[in-house]
Amino acid sequence: MTAGMSQTRKRRMPLGVRGRLLGTVAVAAAWSVGFAGVAPSAFAADVQSKQWYLSAMQAEKMWKISTGEGIKVAVIDSGVNSSTASLKGQVLKGFDATGAEGDEYDDYRGHGTTMAELIAGTGNGGGLQGLAPGAKIIPVRITDTEFQNEHSVNAYDTRDAIKAAVDSEAQIISMSFGSEFPTTEEREAVKYAQSKGKLFFAAVGNEAEEGNEAIYPAAYPEVVGVGATDAQAKVSDTSQHGDFVDIAAPGDDLPFWCDQNFSRYCQGNGGTSSATAITSAAAALIWSAHPEWTANQVLNVLFDTAGRDWEKGTLSNYLGHGIIRPAVNILKGKGEPGAPDISPLTKEKTSGSSGSAAPSASASSQPEKNAKAEDAAMAGSSTEKDDDNQLGLIIGGVAAVLVLGGGAFALARKRRAA
Repeated sequence: MTAGMSQTRKRRMPLGVRGRLLGTVAVAAAWSVGFAGVAPSAFAADVQSKQWYLSAMQAEKMWKISTGEGIKVAVIDSGVNSSTASLKGQVLKGFDATGAEGDEYDDYRGHGTTMAELIAGTGNGGGLQGLAPGAKIIPVRITDTEFQNEHSVNAYDTRDAIKAAVDSEAQIISMSFGSEFPTTEEREAVKYAQSKGKLFFAAVGNEAEEGNEAIYPAAYPEVVGVGATDAQAKVSDTSQHGDFVDIAAPGDDLPFWCDQNFSRYCQGNGGTSSATAITSAAAALIWSAHPEWTANQVLNVLFDTAGRDWEKGTLSNYLGHGIIRPAVNILKGKGEPGAPDISPLTKEKTSGSSGSAAPSASASSQPEKNAKAEDAAMAGSSTEKDDDNQLGLIIGGVAAVLVLGGGAFALARKRRAA
């Protein structure tokens, strides 16, 4: 192993939920319990009520048209526990790239299982409800820093994991892991994914306040870099920003499995990890509704229908094209799919059935955004107006939460745990 490879391995981490408990103050009628100071296990009783984005995105209405059926999503993460109540029957055969004891169903952190449930969980047994419950999960296990330090592992597990995901039946690859250090092997695997028509989403990271370095694979030109927002449709304080952000999705203040024991859910900042899973699920809904489309066309529609308060075709360093609004396509049929074989951002011709996604280094003019993201896109502020009714609300209805909940609600400011 080279010195560079060793450095890369020691900085790899799941980009989200672990170690981010926070208190929340909620005063809306729909959020009638004060959470601040409540023990983590107390959240397990009614976990789905904490998935605030589902009603905001009009999930129930979308599921009458598309549930993601027929779409498979490869989750490259810490493994996926296929035995949770919400994932029974949802997880297919995958691949273990770690080189260590166990297999892809042995989730050593709980992180990968959370991501899988956010994508395709059925919600059974009071578990997390996936945005695309008709989709199936192909688990692909890799290592994080702690696992590497405790086990003898495969030095090229990320490369092997991406290639395995590409060679599987998955149309979508969702990766909520990352490192500050790119490698030639990983980059080649990402190019391979594009050449095979896969739609590849990855988290941009949660260290905006601690260095804000580009994170890979999200920062590769062939991968869709996903940022995170809170329930007020503001950029998350911790979501990293730069020309590698292509799109954003809900990520803050969401439930997650506390650990690998799967005994309880905690509430916290899922960050760009959760945002990536939710974006992957949104893509699954759209692709299932339009199975004849290529990955390029699905991505084009995600970008075209994204909520933003700046001119279409320009990009934000904080939100990319904007915040996902799959309901605009699913419920109203809006969104321009574009050419099947042209990458939406690089504008380059792709081979096979396309399947790119790119972190927008090609952005033309960047709207100015405050470093704390206080002036980020707000619900209902999009300059693009949908006809009939306002499905143009920033993520398909975040502003509607204020109405549906019977009043306004406030979130305590989120701070990263050490």
